This record gives sequence, C-alpha cells and structure tokens, in this order.
Amino acid sequence: MQRPDFFSIENGEKAVLPFSEQEYANRLAKLRQHMAEADLDVVWFTSMQNIAYFSGFLYCAFGRPYGCIVTPERCVTVSANIDMGQPWRRSVSENVIFTDWKRGNYLRAVQSIAGDPSRIGVEHDHLTLEMHGKITAVFSGAELVDVSAAVMRSRMVKSAEEIALIKEGARVADHGGEALKAAIRVGTREIDVAMAGRNAMELEIARSHPDSELRDNWVWFQSGINTDGAHNPVTTRELQLGDILSLNMFPMISAYYTALERTLFLGEPDARSLEIWEANVAVHERGIELIKPGAVCSEIVAELNEMFAERDLLQYRTFGYGHSFGVLSHYYGREAGLELREDIDTVLEPGMVVSMEPMLTIPEGEAGAGGYREHDILVVGESDAENITKFQFGPEHNIIT
Repeated sequence: MQRPDFFSIENGEKAVLPFSEQEYANRLAKLRQHMAEADLDVVWFTSMQNIAYFSGFLYCAFGRPYGCIVTPERCVTVSANIDMGQPWRRSVSENVIFTDWKRGNYLRAVQSIAGDPSRIGVEHDHLTLEMHGKITAVFSGAELVDVSAAVMRSRMVKSAEEIALIKEGARVADHGGEALKAAIRVGTREIDVAMAGRNAMELEIARSHPDSELRDNWVWFQSGINTDGAHNPVTTRELQLGDILSLNMFPMISAYYTALERTLFLGEPDARSLEIWEANVAVHERGIELIKPGAVCSEIVAELNEMFAERDLLQYRTFGYGHSFGVLSHYYGREAGLELREDIDTVLEPGMVVSMEPMLTIPEGEAGAGGYREHDILVVGESDAENITKFQFGPEHNIIT
C-alpha cells in the first residue's frame, strides 16, 4: 500500500467560526500588507495564538507540530492526521494533513504550500531550536525573518467583532463568579467551590454560544495561604472562618480569554487585613480611572506605585497592573507590548482591551497575611474606557457571613 506523506480531506461541512469571513479576510489583508512591506514570500505561523487568530483553528499539539502558511494568495493550516477533518472544519480556508508514516512529513507538507521562498516570516518567540534547524535545512536558501513583534502589535487593537466576543466573555465570568460566591461556606473544599463556578460558566457558554468549542474554561479558587500567588492551583483545602479568599474566573470562548478576579473574606476580616484590602481597592479604582486613550502604560504604573508607596505597601506588589486581552491563555499567547509595567511605554488607543489588576501579597507571619487582588477589563474608546466587568468588588460586597 502506498501511503501519502500528506493529503487534504473536506470531512463534513465547515463549522460556524467565532468571527465572520470578512473579519478573517481583514486580518489576512493586514498581514499581507506587512508581508509586502517586509518583502516576505510566505509567513509560517507555528503558535496556537496566531494560527487561531488568522485561521480560526486552535490546535491541540500533544507533541506534534502544527502550522498556518500564509502566502499572497492562500491561507492553509497544516495539521496532524490524528485530528483528521476537524482542523479543516474549524479553519476559515484550506487545510493540509501530514501523516506520520515517516519522519519529516510535516516539513514536506509545508514545502508543498510554500514552494521555494527567499524570505520566510516566522515566530522567533515560539520556534524551538530544533524546529528552527529543521526549517533552515529544508529551506536552505531562505532567510528566516521574525514577524512575532509586528503581528503582536497588529493583534493589540481589536476589531468590533473581537470586542463583542470579549464582552461576552466578561459577562460569562461575572455569571460564573456569582455561582462560585454562592457556594462558599465553612468546611467546603476549594475544589468544590471552583467546580460550581466552572460548571456555571460552561453551561452559560453552551447556552449562549452553541457553535463554539467547549474547552479550556477554568477556575482558580484559593483560600488562606493559597492566595499568595495569582496562579496557584486549586486544592482540597477546606475553608475556615476568617479565611482570605481569591476568586478567579477564566472563561475561554473560541480561544478568547477573559477574567474576573476578586478578594473575599469568609467572616469579618481583622483590622489589618481590612486596611490592606481597602488600600488595594483604592489603587484599583484609581487605575480604572487612568485607563483612557493617550495614557502611557509606564506612567499609569508610576502613579499607582506612588499610591502603594505612600501606604508603605509597594514592597508587597507582586506583578504588573494589567495586560491585553484577545487570543491568549495560561499556556499560549501574550501581547507583551500592552502590559501595565514600568518598562512598557505603549500608548493606549481606541480598540485596545486591558485589565486593571493590582495585587498585594503579605507573607505568612505578618498581620493581614494573604494575597489581595481585584481585576476588571476595560475597552479603550475614543475618549474614555468602558469597564465591562460588572461583578462588584471591595469589603462592602465580598465579606461572606
């Protein structure tokens, strides 16, 4: 039997993608404009975020390489045979499947699309040394040019369709947050509370976005010492009266991440805990006010740092004050050029979507020990910013009695 190195199959009908065909066409047009300006014959995406952004297909690697090859005329996803027709159904355009009958079929499939280019756009922030070596061996006469920074900048400004989906994600996060909050009680395990929130989010996504893939929605609900880190996983710790709690909702609708994060207390907090919580809330509120078109990321950070310093709390700040939203997750994607950090001088402009999320962590053994964190999402408009997070924050709303 002669088995092919790669093939195409249109198995079933095209799925309903999260965005219109015109939206994907607009994204590809911007990319092709950059290709022309940078004299690129082809762009070879390998990351989950850019393949999803330009084609609609979010892959599950499981140790296999994937790609999206963009030429002046074509946009073709390259996927493993184990996925069969699903990548074609979830791609806006073409798909080629490589088989694993022999080594190198992924590269042969790409070569069948890319031809013999002189300059190839690649993602230096995603390519491994191993894959970089394989590409240079197969395309020995081609120059590899990094496009990751340029593409990231393009993704930072969202379209109307993207903003609509992000708003839906924020709504779903609020919905899940209410279900999680209702499940909090003394003696309940973190995992039980987290599941209540996650189940509520997934059921709401299934109801309101029935054509989306239901995957990667998650909740981190932390209590006591487990609140000290923003990304600490859920445990089986049982909640105790007096615990500081951290609610973290992360719905993922068609690869688009949104988040809701809140500090809560189970029972009345002590005086020092209340003082720290209120300080973090004050910084959060001021940060929300500062997000507007024309604001500079680093300048926002400087003012908020000063507020913490005045309260002798700056040394307890744990990370930047916010970041961009879009195609990203805890295991793929990042628009690092749009983070609220000291070393980022990006100017906010209409269409950008950023969070405000100050966090303080007081170590065990000190009064008020624990992690305090609030998180809202704002869409930058022409003259101000819209806060699309509606779940209330602060001691007036989030002390569970």
